[in-house]
Amino acid sequence: MVWIQRRKLLASCLCITASVFLLVTLQVVVELGKLERKKFKNSNGQDGHATMEEEPTHLYPLPGKEALNWKNKSETDNYPIMLWWSPLTGETGRLGQCGADACFFTINRTYLHHHMTKAFLFYGTDFNIDSLPLPRKAHHDWALFHEESPKNNYKLFHKPVITLFNYTATFSRHSHLPLTTQYLEGVEVLKSLRYLVPLRSKNILRRRLAPLVYVQSDCDPPSDRDSYVRELMTHVEVDSYGECLRNKDLPPQLKNPASMDADGFYKIIAQYKFILAFENAVCDDYITEKFWRPLKLGVVPVYYGSPSIADWLPSNRSAILVSEFAHPRELASYIRQLDHDDRLYEAYIEWKLKGEVSNQRLLTALKERKWGVQDVHQDNYIDAFECMVCSKVWDNIRLQEKGLPPKRWKAEVTHLSCPEPTVFAFSPLAPRWSSLREMWIPSFEQSKKEAQALRWLVDRNKNFSAQEFWALVFKD
Repeated sequence: MVWIQRRKLLASCLCITASVFLLVTLQVVVELGKLERKKFKNSNGQDGHATMEEEPTHLYPLPGKEALNWKNKSETDNYPIMLWWSPLTGETGRLGQCGADACFFTINRTYLHHHMTKAFLFYGTDFNIDSLPLPRKAHHDWALFHEESPKNNYKLFHKPVITLFNYTATFSRHSHLPLTTQYLEGVEVLKSLRYLVPLRSKNILRRRLAPLVYVQSDCDPPSDRDSYVRELMTHVEVDSYGECLRNKDLPPQLKNPASMDADGFYKIIAQYKFILAFENAVCDDYITEKFWRPLKLGVVPVYYGSPSIADWLPSNRSAILVSEFAHPRELASYIRQLDHDDRLYEAYIEWKLKGEVSNQRLLTALKERKWGVQDVHQDNYIDAFECMVCSKVWDNIRLQEKGLPPKRWKAEVTHLSCPEPTVFAFSPLAPRWSSLREMWIPSFEQSKKEAQALRWLVDRNKNFSAQEFWALVFKD
């Protein structure tokens, strides 16, 4: 009996000892945790990101934009400075890695006269004559990033201005960094059947839907697409959901233009057989989501825009080209023929059903481009543009270190090629208020004068006032 009591007493002591040990251990862990958090807080900003001062100065091998942190301005003396004259990125200072090279990128114009400033980066939409980095020094390169159409800045589309730049990133395949496929994520989205509505279902939907759909809220652009569609509507039924020529309403939650990439919007458009894919301007290689979206959804695009579109079709028979029809009446007749003949219609989606993209030019462009679209594992095209300029600047630095002359790059007129806007010839009775007659043709003519005046002043390599510029523009 005494032995049993002793065993109980010993067991109780062991339990108490173990409990005390666990409590002490827990307290130690808590205190260590507090200490570690205190150390982390002291070496980091309030949002949990490491401060620039505490991090080691080295390049990070991360996907996307890579950065080398800098401590003070004196460190930029060792790196070429790329000054964004258009504040597109908003970055006041970043030392970025481009392969084996590094450059300092900034929008801070106090670096204008810094001896390491080697290149000025311009965003085309914001390019104007109010202030330019003049006089332009011999070692200063100018680089243009412009993914938009001439609607945003017509001056850039004339030889006197585009040839001011050494490097370009534009929608043209001839650009130093072509952005032709800027709206296409990759070949897999073209092959995807995710949104494809079977033809049998589309034929049933035709009882309440038109064969054609049109969705535009940017009305009367330089391409004058609304004039064409207005005439086309007199020959074939078109469901128009946007602000331009609207005759049908989207659900309230999809009326915001930002919803045009929403799943619900895709499902509505995918019900149609054809979509009018008309660009806002007619320029070689200017191809937007208006073309790629229907191909992704399994809808046949009726395309008007880039004269070079045939070079970018997924297959030879994947789109209907407006340029092949002399009049909207003829296009309407062809649409009706395909609408009533499943065999003829299916010929335009056969590539989609088989998952066969046969255009080698398109496949090569997607494979070789140095940037991605909505891909966190790749640089975006602005990063790629910055690195292209950085690398070319470093190439010249290395040439000069060897006692060789630097290589001079120069943009050509083909880097932004858009024909002069012309009025559609199909309707001699077209309304006098045509956007081309009232706005875009005069704008184009005016922009030619501005381009010539700007080039004349820049070639004299001195700063000039807006008054001087406009006096030259309107000089008889």
